[in-house]
Amino acid sequence: MPAQLPPLVIDSDSRPYWEGLAQGELRIQRCDACSRYVFYPRAICPHCSSGQLSWVTTTGKGTIYSYTVAHQAFGPFAAEVPFVIAVVELEESVRMMTRIVDAPHEQVHIGAAVHVTFATISEGMTLPYFQLTM
Repeated sequence: MPAQLPPLVIDSDSRPYWEGLAQGELRIQRCDACSRYVFYPRAICPHCSSGQLSWVTTTGKGTIYSYTVAHQAFGPFAAEVPFVIAVVELEESVRMMTRIVDAPHEQVHIGAAVHVTFATISEGMTLPYFQLTM
């Protein structure tokens, strides 16, 4: 029997992110002061220290910045090996760690175009995964 996922902890900084995923939207923050995008959710802009952050919906498009193929895993994802873990750079110039799904590992490469897809992996938990754009 696979291990259970830990409960999702939602705080005031990340609530719009998780709510967006549940609605099929990938939301990130944008600083109202310096106009730069921010990911992961936080209370203060890491670029200019402003506390004026707004939530925007991304295009959901990006490119693979880096990746690896996991051939061994523990916990709730152990039965899913091998799988691709990637750092994707979104069009909005932020990077996020994710998984590449529905593609042969041999087709995954740095610079490949990808787009977001959403996977509900447990009740109340939806994650953003990415697929190759063909």
